Amino acid sequence: MNIVYLLLALLAFSVLIIGHELGHFCVAKLNNVKVEEFSVGMGPKLFGKKGKETEYSVRAIPFGGYVKMLGEQGEESHDERALNNKTPLQRLSIVVAGPIMNFILAIILFGIIGYASGVKVPVVSKVELNSPAYTAGILAGDKIIAVDEAKVSSWDDFVKAINEKKDSQMQITVLRKNNTLTKKLTPKALPEENRYIVGVYPSIEKTTFGGAVAHGFTETFSLTKETFKFLGGLFQNKVPLSGVGGPVSVMRISAKAAEAGILTLLWISAYISVQLAIFNLLPIPALDGGWILISIIEIIIGRKLNEDKIGKITYVGFVVLMSLAVLVTIKDILYPLKL
Repeated sequence: MNIVYLLLALLAFSVLIIGHELGHFCVAKLNNVKVEEFSVGMGPKLFGKKGKETEYSVRAIPFGGYVKMLGEQGEESHDERALNNKTPLQRLSIVVAGPIMNFILAIILFGIIGYASGVKVPVVSKVELNSPAYTAGILAGDKIIAVDEAKVSSWDDFVKAINEKKDSQMQITVLRKNNTLTKKLTPKALPEENRYIVGVYPSIEKTTFGGAVAHGFTETFSLTKETFKFLGGLFQNKVPLSGVGGPVSVMRISAKAAEAGILTLLWISAYISVQLAIFNLLPIPALDGGWILISIIEIIIGRKLNEDKIGKITYVGFVVLMSLAVLVTIKDILYPLKL
């Protein structure tokens, strides 16, 4: 693997981490919370610089990061700027700001891609010979407006509809020169790629700034839905663990993306940003989602939960997460994801 592409991948991932922690940092400052350290990376400190009250540091392990705030570890503090002396709503706003920043970064990155390369639209640009679409009579220039009863407003809608129908017959409604036509076909399976095709290609349209922003929102929302669907399948044991990757896989995939070009790297970065946001929103102790859950409970019951017990639960959660990270890394090395 070329070291230049690996460094580009590391830089892209670091930007996502910095963005996440910057969300916590900025909202903490807005709520007048004292931030003691802003760290990029984990483990031993490589170097740092002390600001007015915050130390900015870079640590040895280039995955993760944190913003250390006064009073966040459950320690008793009477300083009005300590996190534990802020209202549950203030603490909630600080914690949720990190994942929100990752969603914003994804929207921006998808928007940049859409503006630079155009947006895929459900208008057929090419039909493969002897494909299901060719046999059904679909032609270049046809605008796909529905699959069975489901409306199609984007190319992603069409791709998802195909993969949901799998190898079952489907009815595609197209608009051709102001005439509405229906075509019946059965998607073709590509087992080695775990997807289905009908043999048509989308058209690419240049977009405005507003269109690029809308594209960023659409892509981020669509990917968020797909990720939750994946997590649901994982918890229901419908998705094999072989499809789960960790830090090593992230770097391998990102480096490959960097080698393919800047737009591909931006797409992978946007994808990872959404995954980081969702992962951090999971209601697990030591993650943002765990603190979000605690803040919501305190808002509902109108009082603080026992900080000592919260500290112990968070510590256990952190140990479990670190253990899982080690196991996933070992899995990545011994059984890497296929690229």
